[in-house]
Amino acid sequence: MKCNVDIHVHSWSSGDSEADPEESILQAIKIGLHGIAFTEHYSYEASEPVEMLRERYNNEILIFRGVEFSAAEGHCLIFGMNTDKFLSKYIPITEILSVVSQHGGVVIPSHPYRGINSLGDAVKGINGICAIEGHNGYNLHSLNMKAVEAATLLHLPFTGGSDAHDSRDVGLCYTEFSDRMTQDNFIDLLKAGNYRGVDARMISKVPFPNLKITGR
Repeated sequence: MKCNVDIHVHSWSSGDSEADPEESILQAIKIGLHGIAFTEHYSYEASEPVEMLRERYNNEILIFRGVEFSAAEGHCLIFGMNTDKFLSKYIPITEILSVVSQHGGVVIPSHPYRGINSLGDAVKGINGICAIEGHNGYNLHSLNMKAVEAATLLHLPFTGGSDAHDSRDVGLCYTEFSDRMTQDNFIDLLKAGNYRGVDARMISKVPFPNLKITGR
């Protein structure tokens, strides 16, 4: 069974969004996603409020927490650890990788070719990243293709995430996992690499019939 999960979503806890996390969850359910991951800026603990929502929607959708962290070189998604306890902002990505690895987590450079807050071609010289974000819902298609090409060159999987700062944008991009997902095996599946990023904006027949496509 394939599982479609938007692994890059922001809410008002990120500080630059007015999205109500519950509205984002309801949007994900409405368009048929199997899971959603909240990745608030800089702080893992900022997404603590969704724990209550996880219990509320337990039978309808999988809800995960991560963080979009700021390395010295640019942004990266981190899953599997509480970054607030072990990392400081703007330290080198190599240090982040070392700490995250020690705690069993994973690091995925986000929107690497957007320019601002992005690693760019530096991703090609970094060892230890789990994957590369190939499809980002706020990126131009050409920038996403550069990220996919980098992942292919490095023999790494690539993910998809909406980077939504508005609940209506949830699902613009998502990650299609080939294996059945549970609340407990998310990190293991990310490490296994049996997934691909999907850009729903580029599909003529949108897989989620209720999805509103809004380019940004």
